[in-house]
Amino acid sequence: MTTYTRPVLLLLCGLLLLTLAIAVLNTLVPLWLAHENMPTWQVGMVGSSYFTGNLLGTVMTGGLIKHLGFNRSYYIASLIFAVGCAGLGLNIGFWSWLIWRFVAGIGCAMIWVVVESALMRSGTTHNRGRLLAAYMMDYYVGTVLGQVMVSKSPTELMSVLPWCVGLVLAAILPLLFTRITGKSDEVQSSTSVWPMFRLRQARLGVNGCIISGIILGSLYGLMPLYLNHKGISDSGIGFWMALMVSSGIIGQWPVGKLADRFGRLLVLRVQVFVVILGCGAMLSNAAMAPALFVLGTAGFTLYPVAMAWACEKVEYHQLVAMNQALLLSYTIGSLLGPTFTAMLMQSYSDSLLFIMIASVSCIYLMMLMRKAGQHPTPVAHA
Repeated sequence: MTTYTRPVLLLLCGLLLLTLAIAVLNTLVPLWLAHENMPTWQVGMVGSSYFTGNLLGTVMTGGLIKHLGFNRSYYIASLIFAVGCAGLGLNIGFWSWLIWRFVAGIGCAMIWVVVESALMRSGTTHNRGRLLAAYMMDYYVGTVLGQVMVSKSPTELMSVLPWCVGLVLAAILPLLFTRITGKSDEVQSSTSVWPMFRLRQARLGVNGCIISGIILGSLYGLMPLYLNHKGISDSGIGFWMALMVSSGIIGQWPVGKLADRFGRLLVLRVQVFVVILGCGAMLSNAAMAPALFVLGTAGFTLYPVAMAWACEKVEYHQLVAMNQALLLSYTIGSLLGPTFTAMLMQSYSDSLLFIMIASVSCIYLMMLMRKAGQHPTPVAHA
């Protein structure tokens, strides 16, 4: 079976355009609010409203896919996100932007659930690792390109919003030329999200997504602060963040390939161990370039492997519900991780960023090693 079918390629093309808009707005919205002299707590509340929208969008998308299918759900999600983007231009105010970022968060989460679920249902146990690696590479490439666009183009509100909304609407076009169905056109049976959290055989995957959310949320949100306190300039911070994200892009394909060939459990153990090593290197004041490269390569590839582990433990008709549960787990981790880590950094030391990441990684590594003989390691030979 061909891994990268025409529907998969067109789906990834649409996601790339959406990711460009998401990355640009996630960077510029806090800056636009700061330019309006809004207090820091209000800027934080607007950011939190986006993630709250992510949680709601994640929960509601499964039923939408069941009744309308992947294509129509994708169109609706893109339109919701476009409305959330366009609304920012109507009025610059705290309550207004709180609502519009909440709407945008719903649309973004719906897009992620639709794309990830479509990829999982289009693939098999033998190639899901590669499909998810391609998905993450697409997402991270879009993120890096979005940062480049921010640095190379005017950043005024009304200069950015029109082409951002245009990108979102253009992302609908690729899906007009294909139909996402999965392996068959069978109607998905009614499967709730919440029982997915209680599946014992998939628990390592769910926990892995929570840990991944804590790690990536902390790195995205607090690494710039850590570097700033080290006296590094804004342009320098941009360089180091780009290096870290780029290392995640480089690692996606080989890690996905290894997970397909040698099993997710073995690869997860190695990844988590390498994250701990990367944190140790950052704490020991080793050369920052290789330390960040190692940390980014392992940390940014953890989510797709954990997701693939959990999804291969459920029945085909449960894939969408499981995908919702995993994305919900990741979102919860990305909300809780930076919050507690920031409190620790403020109370004690900036080094707590890496101590926190290493600590949760150690806990997850113990889960992966505990009763290893009772966790069958899938081996999917090409």
